[in-house]
Amino acid sequence: MKKQIISVKGSEIVVISRHDEEYISITDIARHKNPDEPKDIVKNWMRSKTTIEFLGLWEKIHNPDFKGVEFDSFMYQAGTNAFVLSPSKWIESTNAIGLISKPGNNGGTFAHRDIAFEFATWVSAEFKLYLLLEFQRMKKEENQSQKLEWNLQRTLAKVNYRIHTDAIKEKIIPQKITKTQANVIYANEADLLNVALFGLTAKEWRDSHSDKDGNIRDYATIEQLVVLSNLESINALLIHQGLNQAERLIQLNDTAIKQMKSLIVHNQVKQLK
Repeated sequence: MKKQIISVKGSEIVVISRHDEEYISITDIARHKNPDEPKDIVKNWMRSKTTIEFLGLWEKIHNPDFKGVEFDSFMYQAGTNAFVLSPSKWIESTNAIGLISKPGNNGGTFAHRDIAFEFATWVSAEFKLYLLLEFQRMKKEENQSQKLEWNLQRTLAKVNYRIHTDAIKEKIIPQKITKTQANVIYANEADLLNVALFGLTAKEWRDSHSDKDGNIRDYATIEQLVVLSNLESINALLIHQGLNQAERLIQLNDTAIKQMKSLIVHNQVKQLK
């Protein structure tokens, strides 16, 4: 289960995901009212006939396996002095899905957001409003993150499609490595990739660009960064196949040339910026 934490008026509220639905810890919400015995707050809420009616209606709408006979029994008893109902008993008896009861120190009772907001209203209308604001902020950030990830995946997919399908017509970019470069033993795999793509090591770049801060990759174009990402994956595969550095460098350089030519010819990445 995905777990997130939002802060509401100084209280940390845990939010988990289950089957693409958010469940909010009503134990944490209750702790805002009674830090020592939050379970009692939840049980008191569940003694109310109004609460049982609301929980039952929610289950009837969202849960085809909800046990209506057991629900009717609770409705009959709810509100009486002797009536006590725990979340776990409600779940076990009615096959409810709107509540989740998790045992242990890090457990507690979680409720579907619809139910959690109803509970928060019962605890404190003010707290419910702040909870709603923080929950909406969390969802907005989550949606923005998912949109960014989707756009990146879409861009890379289009780029890689172009790389694999295009014929090479333009001049070679980058240059073919020399025999001397192929026979050098490079101190690390990062420099091997640098030579394959840029034609020089990180130190060689720094020596010839002493006026600049950063490193060679900081000044790479978006096309070069896309190809570099592909080369990293290919290099890992070649290492697994047992090829030595010289053999890998030649193959990586050839790959870099082909992919860069394809990107430059169609200007695909720049069109997607």
